[in-house]
Amino acid sequence: MNISITSRKFKARDILKDFISAEVKSLAKYNDRIHNADVILSYQNTRASLKIAEIIVQVPGQTLTATEQSDDYKKAVSAAVEKLARQLTKLKSKKTARIRV
Repeated sequence: MNISITSRKFKARDILKDFISAEVKSLAKYNDRIHNADVILSYQNTRASLKIAEIIVQVPGQTLTATEQSDDYKKAVSAAVEKLARQLTKLKSKKTARIRV
């Protein structure tokens, strides 16, 4: 699985990059055929300074996307990974149901 991390308007530290790659690699237990994972980090300059994490995962035949906002990048990435985990399990259950029928 290829993981690319893009940070807009700032430079991400190595600790954050390691955390993101570990979180995204944990998606492999839901689907082992993930080709690419693109992580885009950005922020909105408001009073709360919202951090935005968008993860785009490509599996054969589909592209799955999850976007999450939080006050911390780690929280946003973890929430986006949870969304993708639900999407991947739903996709897997649909495929197994189609095979059984």
